[in-house]
Amino acid sequence: QVSATIAANMAAKPAKGIFDRGHGRNRLFDNITETIGNTPCVKLNDKMAPKGRTIYVKLEYFNPLGSVKDRLAIGIVEQAEKEGRLKPGDTLIEATSGNTGIGLAMLCAQRGYKCVLVMAEPFSIERRKLMRFLGARVILTPKSGKGTGMVEKARELAAEHGWLLCHQFETPANAQIHYDTTGQEILNDFEGTRLDYFVTGYGTGGTYAGAGKALREKRPEVKLCLAEPADAPLVASGYKMERRPDGSAEGSHPAFRPHPIQGWTPDFLAKVAEDGVKELGFDEYVPIPSGGAIEMAMMLCSTQGIFTGISGGASTWAAIEVAKKAPEGSVVLAMIADTAERYLSTPLFSQVSASMNEEEEAISKSTPSYQMPDDD
Repeated sequence: QVSATIAANMAAKPAKGIFDRGHGRNRLFDNITETIGNTPCVKLNDKMAPKGRTIYVKLEYFNPLGSVKDRLAIGIVEQAEKEGRLKPGDTLIEATSGNTGIGLAMLCAQRGYKCVLVMAEPFSIERRKLMRFLGARVILTPKSGKGTGMVEKARELAAEHGWLLCHQFETPANAQIHYDTTGQEILNDFEGTRLDYFVTGYGTGGTYAGAGKALREKRPEVKLCLAEPADAPLVASGYKMERRPDGSAEGSHPAFRPHPIQGWTPDFLAKVAEDGVKELGFDEYVPIPSGGAIEMAMMLCSTQGIFTGISGGASTWAAIEVAKKAPEGSVVLAMIADTAERYLSTPLFSQVSASMNEEEEAISKSTPSYQMPDDD
C-alpha cells in the first residue's frame, strides 16, 4: 500500500529528491523482458551544462542488458511472434554492431529461440563475449566489408539455413517500439514541464523516427536535433541510397568515412533513418568530431558519475552545442544509448591503466602494510 504522502509526491512534476528511494516498483516481474524501458531522465550539473540552460540525459543503460537496443530487440521479437513468423526452437539472425545483438541474445535466451549474430571485426571484443555468454553464436566478417558486409553475410546465412532475418535497419517495428515506449516516456516525464530540444544521433534511426514522431504529435514546440559523425555526414550529404526490394541498402554510402562512435552511422543510411528524416525533417543538425565524443564520455563519467560509451558522449556533445546557441532558460534532452563497460578495449579507455600510477603508489606507501612488490 502506497502512503498518501508518497503517492502525492510521485504525482508532482517534476519529481524532486529521493522521496521514493526504498519504495520499490509496486509490482513483480514475470521475466527479464518486462523490465525493458522506463529509463530515467537525469539532469547534468553546471560543470557541463552551459549557464542558464538545463540539459537532461535519458539513461538507456538502465535497460536490463545495458542499452537502448533492448527496446528494438523486444519490438522485433514480439512483432514476429504476433505475426506467426517465430515459433519455439526457431533461429533468429541479425547483423549488428553489438547492442542490438546483445538485446536479441537476451530475448532468445528468455524465449527459447536460437540466435546467430553477424558482426564486423572492428567492433569491440566485449560485445562478442557478451553475446556468446548469452548463448548466441557470433559470426565475424572482415573489416574491409564494413557494415554492408556483415548485413550481406546475415542475408546469405538466413537464406541458406531458413533462419528469420530481423531486418533491424528496415523493419517498421523499430520506429514503432520507440514511438510506443521511448516517446511516451519522455512525454510523461516532461508533462507540465518545459522541454525545448530533443537531441540524438542515429544507427538504425529508430529512436529518432519513433520518439521524434511522438514529440512532433504531442509537443510540436520541441525542436528535433539530429547528430551524426563529422567523418560520416550521410544525412548532410543529401545522397539518396539505392535500395533492394526489402529496403536494404545496395552498397556503401559515398560520404562514409570510419569513425569511433560504435553503434552510430554505419556505412549506409538505414531505411528506418531515411524514412524518419523524410517524415520529420530536423530543426537542427550537429556534426560530431570524433575527439569530442570521447572527451564528453570521459567528462560525463568524471563530473556527473554517468558511465556511458562513446555514443553517449557524442549525444552529450551535441546537446551542449545546441544549448550554447539556445535562448536562456532552454531545456535540452539527449539520449544516452549505452554503458561504457562495452568499450573497455576501445580508444575510450586507452589512457586508463590497470596498474597503479605514481600517485596511487604514493598513497599505498603512506602506510606500512601490504605493499605491492616493486617491479624488476
